[in-house]
Amino acid sequence: MGAGTAPLEGYYFSAALSCTFLVSCLLFSAFSRALREPYMDEIFHLPQAQRYCEGHFSLSQWDPMITTLPGLYLLSVGVVKPARWIFGWSEHVVCSIGMLRFVNLLFSVGNFYLLYLLFRKVQPRHKAGSSAQRILSTLTLAVFPTLYFFNFLYYTEAGSMFFTLFAYLMCLYGNHKTSALLGFCGFMFRQTNIVWAVFCAGNVIAQKLTEAWKTELQKKKEERLPPIKGPFSEFRKILQFLLVYSMSFKNLSLLLTLTWPYILLLFLFGAFVVVNGGIVVGDRSSHEVCLHFPQLFYFFSFTLFFSFPHLLSPSKVKAFLCLVWKRRIQFFVLTVVSVFLVWKFTYVHKYLLADNRHYTFYVWRRVIQRYEIVKYLLVPVYIFAGWSITDSLKSKSVFWNLMFFICLFAVIVPQKLLEFRYFILPYVIYRLNIPLPPISRLVCELGCYAVVNFITFYIFLNKTFQWPNSQDTQRFMW
Repeated sequence: MGAGTAPLEGYYFSAALSCTFLVSCLLFSAFSRALREPYMDEIFHLPQAQRYCEGHFSLSQWDPMITTLPGLYLLSVGVVKPARWIFGWSEHVVCSIGMLRFVNLLFSVGNFYLLYLLFRKVQPRHKAGSSAQRILSTLTLAVFPTLYFFNFLYYTEAGSMFFTLFAYLMCLYGNHKTSALLGFCGFMFRQTNIVWAVFCAGNVIAQKLTEAWKTELQKKKEERLPPIKGPFSEFRKILQFLLVYSMSFKNLSLLLTLTWPYILLLFLFGAFVVVNGGIVVGDRSSHEVCLHFPQLFYFFSFTLFFSFPHLLSPSKVKAFLCLVWKRRIQFFVLTVVSVFLVWKFTYVHKYLLADNRHYTFYVWRRVIQRYEIVKYLLVPVYIFAGWSITDSLKSKSVFWNLMFFICLFAVIVPQKLLEFRYFILPYVIYRLNIPLPPISRLVCELGCYAVVNFITFYIFLNKTFQWPNSQDTQRFMW
């Protein structure tokens, strides 16, 4: 790109952000008119925030049904209270439902900007069309349906995303103390965000491992050593390298010097778990930790669905089938293991079966649970989705992939409840790190997101219903 295009990129970015915020404000107005009372989890979050807003911070004022730390409420008070002093508004106004929900709309603006900065940092800038691709990619992720929807409700998603993305950006710029501090803020919004602070540390470790691995390969090439052969030769070479690397005190001290802020944060998290008696605050009976391996398969399917312009094509399917035929023994073993994991480790949370307001209720009842055999017939789809996701990340180093999939496993597998909200952060991290797709695919992706958003917002606002034993208005949502 020429020097003269830099100002234009800034104008295009400003236009995209302004238009998105204008549309969001119009939608926020529609939400505010339709939802004058707390809805779903807001019945816990909003009263707690209002108690904080009124200055009641004691533990006796804490709602035991809330499972997350008070980051959202503390920051909301820090945002809305100055409005009272600056504009002279009453406490009733600044602590109102609308004002508290508006905090998440402000977070969405911050997320838009952070996504753009991350695309500029993560993606190479030598391609001719990269400016338009970065802005389109930013716009697409900013309106990612499961994230965008919760910008209009008082949930932790927008703030959780903001601090996690900010921590990741600071990590990429090498400011690790700031990154760890922001990771702590993300942890205060949702405890599982500690995994993404570990991912930031893993990003640093992966970079150093990649540099050392390249040096090792060059040394072997110069020495002309005989290559290790066999079906898992690459895996054995990497494992051998990791063992040798980890035995060096110099290497370990270097990694410790670089990642100590994250290690300190991890120790603080460990202390919290010990003192709290677990990771969940409040209602623990509904948030039990288990090894729910099929959550990985659900995430793969979720990612395939929302990134289909990049992951699904005739050439991709053909390449996958050729690979399956070439390595049929390995894929047969993988299929058998996957079927076993689905058979023995599928858990069904009581909320999934009881709450017909969430789309996951219908996905489970009408697809996965329709017939017993369906969950096994979906295994080839899961394997294709997992392969396609892995293939799209081949531009990243093997060590980066290792760190990402370890963190993905840690953040979603222990969750018993199938909930699309849990997939938002790993999906965004994944989407940020695949190569910039062609503009035609980005337009297709953006168009699909716009259609999905229109449908979900229309259904939420207009297709209400009531339960037989309740007079409250119910709405369908993610």
